[in-house]
Amino acid sequence: MAKKILIVEDDPGISLGLKDEFESEGYDVWTVDNGEKGLEAVRNQKPDLIVLDIMLPVLDGYEVCKRLRMEGNRTPIIMLTVKDKEIDKVLGLELGADDYVTKPFSLRELLARAKAIFRRTEAQPNDLSTYSFGGIELDFKKYEATKKGGNLELTPLEYHLLKLLIQRKGEVLTRDDFLDSVWGEDNLSVSDRTVDSHIANIRKKLEDDPSDPQHIISVRGVGYKFVD
Repeated sequence: MAKKILIVEDDPGISLGLKDEFESEGYDVWTVDNGEKGLEAVRNQKPDLIVLDIMLPVLDGYEVCKRLRMEGNRTPIIMLTVKDKEIDKVLGLELGADDYVTKPFSLRELLARAKAIFRRTEAQPNDLSTYSFGGIELDFKKYEATKKGGNLELTPLEYHLLKLLIQRKGEVLTRDDFLDSVWGEDNLSVSDRTVDSHIANIRKKLEDDPSDPQHIISVRGVGYKFVD
């Protein structure tokens, strides 16, 4: 069955270009032109991926992303933005976006990002389904997590990064290891800083003191490792 992609974009030219590109690759695609319609479409159509512009009428992309995650929706989101400031990108990631692409972008680049997301959401390496540590319970199949009985709101990408760290517990993973595993070996646009931003977000949610992490440890000049 073809993957379903929702494009939430108010620029007709960009929207049509994206629709044509994804459909040429065999995806089922539909489009809406404002944030409110985007929320309704996600709830009714249940897409496999959302391509979400930030600068939208009615509700902007940040608000759409925030509301979906608050509702417990874990559909992967790629944000589109004309802004090129690191803080804007980090805000999108903190709200639960899985990736972002800065305009202007190539259609092939966005397609590659989408394929990378589908690869990682479909992959089940070593069949690790659940894991517990430090009062934290993770269910990688249900995309559910708790800490000392309280719910943790993690994005699908954060689950994937955590799973990778846990599967290679005690081993130092370089930023290139993360980039190759998550975004693909042919990635040319996602930077080391993106990895650092995601790790920082995970620490904020999991660690008692994110400034002094006990489970996701930095190895200076190399990368990160997980310890129980």
